[in-house]
Amino acid sequence: MLKERVANPAQEVATAKAGKTAYMDATKWNKVDTTWMLGLFGTAIGAGVLFLPINAGIGGIWPLILITLLAFPITFYAHRALACLVMAASSPDKGIIGVVEEFWGPVAARVFNVIYFVGIYTILLLYSVAITNTTDSLLTHQLGIQGVDRAIITVVVILGLLAIVRMGQDIIVRIMSYLVYPFIAVLLVIGLYLIPEWNTAILTYQPEGGSSAAMLMTLWMTFPVLVFSFNHFPIISAFVMKERQMYGDEQVDGKCRNIQRYAVLLMFLVVMFFVYSCVFALSPADLQAAKTQNISILSYLANHFNTPFIAWLAPIIAFVAITKSFLGHYVGAYEGLRDIIIDLGHVNNKNLNGKTVDRIILLFMMITCCAIAYFNPSILGIIETLSGPAIAFILLLMPMLAIFTVPKMRKYRSVTNYFVVIVGLITVAAMFYGLVH
Repeated sequence: MLKERVANPAQEVATAKAGKTAYMDATKWNKVDTTWMLGLFGTAIGAGVLFLPINAGIGGIWPLILITLLAFPITFYAHRALACLVMAASSPDKGIIGVVEEFWGPVAARVFNVIYFVGIYTILLLYSVAITNTTDSLLTHQLGIQGVDRAIITVVVILGLLAIVRMGQDIIVRIMSYLVYPFIAVLLVIGLYLIPEWNTAILTYQPEGGSSAAMLMTLWMTFPVLVFSFNHFPIISAFVMKERQMYGDEQVDGKCRNIQRYAVLLMFLVVMFFVYSCVFALSPADLQAAKTQNISILSYLANHFNTPFIAWLAPIIAFVAITKSFLGHYVGAYEGLRDIIIDLGHVNNKNLNGKTVDRIILLFMMITCCAIAYFNPSILGIIETLSGPAIAFILLLMPMLAIFTVPKMRKYRSVTNYFVVIVGLITVAAMFYGLVH
């Protein structure tokens, strides 16, 4: 079965005294709470943020305003519901996988493993495309190196990343932890730097034909990107498990709610400031060009503004951010695929050698990542039709299914449940639209 995939950032503090467990006071904010708040925040802020301004501003001011109004409630209520699902486990030692198996059985747990893998793996593929395009843009526009064959760039970049992967998971986690907060700081700096470039182009822009249908279509396709950009569901399981151990079942609900509220508020302020700064510094036509070129907003900014600061800092930060996200998602995709392969082996009464499984996964990842990166499919298209809907199923729909079907979850029913279900269905529906069109 799938393992819990996030390392623990805090030590367990509950201790046994006189045969009774002593928990921390949930009414007081402490250093561990701050650590978790920043952990949730840092997990959400990654390379996905570099593509949100494109879809958010490409349809004009009204889709941007609607996204602004919806971003916080979607992110908070969805992740809050997932936390409640984990809290409903019969034991504090059970994470999301254990909960799925407890409520719906081993078959459902296997299905969840597959969906989880698809969600993480498709993200890995889009980052393969993104890192290749970022490198190509850097070589062409900043270094002045023209005409490098895309196949060479793809192979060198992907094999270089996989070489880092082979150094071990501990190295990857350490690299990611070093890069998270400098990346966030740079986003804020770039957002501030762009303020003098703000213009009114988005305020006067009208979608093609000026139709409300075009605006609604833009908004619809932005939902998967929005869910993708603010997503931090992989850390929720470990977060709730540790909070239960620290505060006990009676206090954990309120404590988790407070930590999540502050974390999501921090995410919202940082991300939306960056989005607004990018959108107002460019025009909807520029954002469409960035989408057509299949590059992140930072790479486009670097090529658009003729200033050394943006020209060099933006693509380097984009490269670092995408590298960080690629490595992190490789770990998740690797573990998910490994568990699926081992589980299939058990079903067929075959015990596979660990090294053999590792080689199979490495070869599979190398071939598929290189192939996708070379053929250069739309990054936003992958988010809209694959990654975003898969995440929406795990994050938005599965907890709601539990709330409405599992007696133990009835206490979490509220009017916000219907809001989350509607957003989840809209986001998942984008997948079917993409398959048809």
